[in-house]
Amino acid sequence: MATQIQIDLYYVLEAIYQATEKYNIDSEEIIRKIRALNESDAESNQQALLYALNQIAMDQPNWTFVAARLYLNELYTKAASNRGNLRSLKYGDFYALIKTLTDKGIYSTNLLDNYSKDEIALLGKEINPERDHLFNYIGLFLLADRYLAKDHDGNLYELPQERFMVIAMTLMQKEETTHRIKLVKEAYWALSNLYMTVATPTLSNAGKSFGQLSSCFIDTVDDSLDGIYLNNWDIARLSKDGGGIGIYFGKVRALGSDIKKFKGNSSGVVPWIRLINDTAVSVDQLGQRQGAVAVYLDIFHKDIMNGFLDLKTNNGDERRKAYDIFTGVSIPDLFMKKLQEVDADGRSIGEWHTFCPHQVKQVMGWKDVLGNPLGLEDFYDEKDQLYFTEKYEEAVRSPLLPRKTYRAMDIMARIMVAQLETGTPYMFYRDEVNRQNPNKHLLAEGRTAIYCSNLCTEITQNMSATTIINEYEDADGNIVIVRKPGDFVVCNLSSINLAKAIPANVLDRLIPIQVRMLDNVIDLNTISVGQAQRTNKKFRAIGLGTFGWHHLLALKKIYWESEEAVTFADKIYEEIAYHTIRASMELAKEKGSYDGFKGSEWETGVYFERKKYYSDRWIRLKAEVGGLGIRNGWLMAIAPNSSTAKIGESTDGIDPIYSVEYAEEKKNFKFKVTAPDLDHQTYEYYRRSRHKLDQVWSIRQNAARQRHIDQAISFNLYVRHTVKAKDLLYLHLEAWRQGLKTTYYVRSTSQAEIEECEACHS
Repeated sequence: MATQIQIDLYYVLEAIYQATEKYNIDSEEIIRKIRALNESDAESNQQALLYALNQIAMDQPNWTFVAARLYLNELYTKAASNRGNLRSLKYGDFYALIKTLTDKGIYSTNLLDNYSKDEIALLGKEINPERDHLFNYIGLFLLADRYLAKDHDGNLYELPQERFMVIAMTLMQKEETTHRIKLVKEAYWALSNLYMTVATPTLSNAGKSFGQLSSCFIDTVDDSLDGIYLNNWDIARLSKDGGGIGIYFGKVRALGSDIKKFKGNSSGVVPWIRLINDTAVSVDQLGQRQGAVAVYLDIFHKDIMNGFLDLKTNNGDERRKAYDIFTGVSIPDLFMKKLQEVDADGRSIGEWHTFCPHQVKQVMGWKDVLGNPLGLEDFYDEKDQLYFTEKYEEAVRSPLLPRKTYRAMDIMARIMVAQLETGTPYMFYRDEVNRQNPNKHLLAEGRTAIYCSNLCTEITQNMSATTIINEYEDADGNIVIVRKPGDFVVCNLSSINLAKAIPANVLDRLIPIQVRMLDNVIDLNTISVGQAQRTNKKFRAIGLGTFGWHHLLALKKIYWESEEAVTFADKIYEEIAYHTIRASMELAKEKGSYDGFKGSEWETGVYFERKKYYSDRWIRLKAEVGGLGIRNGWLMAIAPNSSTAKIGESTDGIDPIYSVEYAEEKKNFKFKVTAPDLDHQTYEYYRRSRHKLDQVWSIRQNAARQRHIDQAISFNLYVRHTVKAKDLLYLHLEAWRQGLKTTYYVRSTSQAEIEECEACHS
């Protein structure tokens, strides 16, 4: 048992004096209370912390930093006690920490194997405890509660700056030794100044002996019993390791379809989705939370109105429910056009036909160049060539193809009812996603490469199903199953803290190290599902995103509902895109391009032309990328960023704030929080919170930033529970018209809090 270290009263008072002086807070009463206490110094610190937390309010927001200083005293004390730092309440011997936690099996051996003792000592000197003072209370609490390394008994060893340094060392461990230490220092600079955050799996697991580093995975389910159960097995393994998962079920045959020519035997997609639901509940993510899975289905699939849209609602047959998964609908342009067809009296008349994908393949006889059958889901519309529309109309005209027919508006009404009750389904605009895909060259023209998104709707990458092609007994008597690997999507996330990086004018320095960190995750990560590991290396996809948008607007004195905000979004995200593409190009010069670069829109320059990047610097970059290559097949994706945005002392993702002042509550805590950098000037720009803002302005901002993002964006719509159907419909139509690729939750004021996926909170 380590010797216990008490918090000297000096540290308690020092924390109060420093914080109150910096933030111009009247500390007289709290100091008087502390001096009057006859309790131990540790109890005095706790009493002072509780006092500071109770003072946090809209007119006194900076008490959060006093609370953070006092909470730091507790963390320093616990770490010093457990590590035996008898003469220090702050940071001790960094090498000793790594050795201790490696010996205990908390850290992997990689840090000691790849760095010498002298290098670790040098990096230990780089650690700057003063940067702990950048945290507000909730950010520090979340970091300590969820991410700092503890032993198997839950005793704290690691401190905030050490976590950042361990992440930096882990992600740079395979770099050339001639410049590795410089890169570690640069990564530590980016993390410790809170200019960026890494995704939750990386923040939690980097340097440790368990867990993996990637955020998101997407699988395509083959229409076979083998495909369905192998998907479930793969999902279970990824869920165990802490990934957020999207699954495309659009190829699985519908209810009542035939199986081996026996008519009416298929049970449809709902029972298989219920099986996924049970897996998500049963297989915990790192023992901390149940698995997080989203299932997507095409709006032209016959089961869309036969249970899928009601999976999470409170009406209907309980035997056909799946309350613990999330749902998404893949929607072509044609359906959105059908919603706008009306008669002379303004009544919606657009018809929509739904089909079983298995029957489409049987009846229509469409095949690819290799003779493989194709379905409706395998085509998308370009602006000038309507491949999907032609195939859909051909299917509608076929007298041999069974279908169910609805008013398009009736399907949309069912979607909106489910969204207002449960927040889902998500909307995935499949034609726009595939049109904007820089890697569609890997399939024939007009062929769908991307069927759905991930759990948080920001990932859009090429997908295909994994299939079993053989099963045999080898010479040793083992039964060997041979699987043809599909493209099992993986994405690795991190995010720029806009409210710190933009005012500091550091994008040109920050983004290159951030892209390198993300790229290194690909080579360092060990994913339990082989085809996911293979796809990760094949495309080397990353997702550089942002958080703190509303915070930045408030600092810049820009109203959310303004043309200025739309223009500002366009400017900022073009700048981010430029530096991100350039950074990946520079990495390609050093390490080589991703496998599919040849023939991609990155190489041909079509990507730059479609984005209308015509300035001199863009023309130069286009030429450089075409000649030198690019390291990563996809580069940018904006994740929800809730937890890690709080660690970064900013606002969630691209969302408007919930309220200027509110109570943050989870399973193990509840305390007051105010908008960041709240004062008499920024209040005016925070005043209208998310459910009061005109969502059309949010859509317009998102369209401006989507132009520069090669993947997608986690974008929520916020509505009052009294919203009229025509108004919610208008928002969906406007999102589609403005070129958004996806929308995430529809959050109504009447909904209970939605438990989100932690993996994408980068």
